[in-house]
Amino acid sequence: MEEQLRRKKLLILYASQTGNALDAAERIAREAERRSSPLTLLSIDQYQPSLLPHEEAVIFVVSTTGQGDTPDSMKVFWKYLLQRSLSQHWLKGTLYAVFGLGDSSYQKYNFVAKKLDKRLMDLGGTAIVERGLGDDQHPSGYEGSLDPWMSSLWRTLNMIKPEFFPNGPDVVIQDKVLIDQPKVQITYHNIKNVDSSFSTASDLTNLDIQIGSARSMHPGKLSSDKCRPDCFLKMVRNLPLTRPNGGKDVHHFEFEFVSNAIEYDIGDVLEILPGQDSASIDSFIQRCNLDPDTFITVNPREMDDCIDSETRVPVKLRTFVELTMDIASASPRRYFFEVMSFFATAEHERERLQYFASPEGRDDLYQYNQKERRTVLEVLEDFPSVQMPFEWLVQLVPPLKRRAFSISSSHLVHPNQVHLTVDVVSWTTPYKRKKKGLCSSWLAALDPQDVMYIPSWIHKGCLPRPPPSLPLILVGPGTGCAPFRGFVEERALQSKTDPVAPIIFIFGCRNEDIDFLYRDFWLSHSQNNGVLSEAKGGGFYVAFSRDQPQKVYVQHKMREQSQRIWNLLAQGAAVYIAGSSTKMPADVTSAFEDIVSKENEVSREDAARWIRSLEKYGRFHIEAWS
Repeated sequence: MEEQLRRKKLLILYASQTGNALDAAERIAREAERRSSPLTLLSIDQYQPSLLPHEEAVIFVVSTTGQGDTPDSMKVFWKYLLQRSLSQHWLKGTLYAVFGLGDSSYQKYNFVAKKLDKRLMDLGGTAIVERGLGDDQHPSGYEGSLDPWMSSLWRTLNMIKPEFFPNGPDVVIQDKVLIDQPKVQITYHNIKNVDSSFSTASDLTNLDIQIGSARSMHPGKLSSDKCRPDCFLKMVRNLPLTRPNGGKDVHHFEFEFVSNAIEYDIGDVLEILPGQDSASIDSFIQRCNLDPDTFITVNPREMDDCIDSETRVPVKLRTFVELTMDIASASPRRYFFEVMSFFATAEHERERLQYFASPEGRDDLYQYNQKERRTVLEVLEDFPSVQMPFEWLVQLVPPLKRRAFSISSSHLVHPNQVHLTVDVVSWTTPYKRKKKGLCSSWLAALDPQDVMYIPSWIHKGCLPRPPPSLPLILVGPGTGCAPFRGFVEERALQSKTDPVAPIIFIFGCRNEDIDFLYRDFWLSHSQNNGVLSEAKGGGFYVAFSRDQPQKVYVQHKMREQSQRIWNLLAQGAAVYIAGSSTKMPADVTSAFEDIVSKENEVSREDAARWIRSLEKYGRFHIEAWS
């Protein structure tokens, strides 16, 4: 017994921006517990980095955000690790392993995991296994890499430190022991006559409290999350920008602040908490035999991470589901199927669920679940014998995430408004099921005549606000033009009173007649000495990819305007790129390197170094999304 008390714990630290790294870290923790290994699981911002040399073994699970950025929760930790005072022997004797989550369609794929691994090694740490890199593009998502990586981790760690696994690396405790206790407990309150309606509440303060309380109680809340909205918005304009049946459906939305107006900068990001379909919520509540009108509070079973009691105000169960649980959009994780198997009373359902949760069934689960974008409600309806306790549903249903959009207006031009340019997402699954994006389709269906208060948050994006004196080269195909609409209208306003630097903007779309977004806006500013006019040293150039037999993209238009672009770069221009994360950022960066090489008469390698120096000194910015 004394020996067990002296046993060191395995430390698992995660840095998550959207919740995926938390999911992966919890999965690793469950597998360690099944091997009788004592452990501590913490968000990286809850850990004191100076204690790292005293740990025997640390597993890091880190995501990469934006263009190779560390998650918000990791910034302080990473800054500490970069201190020059730390010696190359600082972590001598400390074992570590790194698993990263990323998307290989981005240029800086898993950049955070790679640089963390290198830094830990430079500080004298010993890697237990080679770093693992989870890829969203893998047929099974990050789990395609996580499963084999974990197997290697347990085997190797057992050889180095067998005391972590008293029964060996492959001896797994029976799951029934672990399935009894969800990590949350729910208290039901006898409260009457309290209005808890999300969509029709007239009291903004009451609505604000409900949202803050419900979202602060949810176990999927990240430590960096701000639960209460920064503001509430009302839609005042909903304008389709594309021609019907043209293959694209892009809308321009204008919102007014109904709470206090918040100042924002061009380049900032607006996050919206989407509304969920009322009929789907009713179906979920009925399917799970829940009382929608009962008032609840949700508490962690382990009260050491207890939140401020003032924020834990009882809310109606239906309101909690509506504000925090994504029941009809997101696909559940593999662990959801595993837990479901324990509550299935029909044998054939239990066997199928156990198979889905097993390593052998991973690919079939991917085909059924992720590939088809099966929702929680659809999965529950496919396994009617399963009756899961609400505590497990709260823990395992994917959290309702805020959706982020680049702001497409200037606060100086529209002091009480904020504008968005949104691609309304829809697609057909392999089994020909029609699916649509939750937030974009919800916004597109809103009628500005209706009173709907939209909870919103505003934060900095990857595109810093440029001073009026800085020449700009903007590249934004498709909805990548969104932030640059704000850039251009703000500089046009500034030009009325002060001298301003020129802007070159290169836009791209499929067809001139179908999806030339904001056509009149761009053309008006490119004529009559506008801020986009060649007469002022700028320019506006459009690539229509499908209006001719050979496809023309923004990088082709850039090379056509090679000299103009180089002239602005030579004047100290900053480069801003926005749009799809697939090939566009790499192709555009390559075009810039070609232009520098050609116009400055240097080698391609020197041109690439020149572009990297722009990035280093804050003059080359990319905001991309998948």
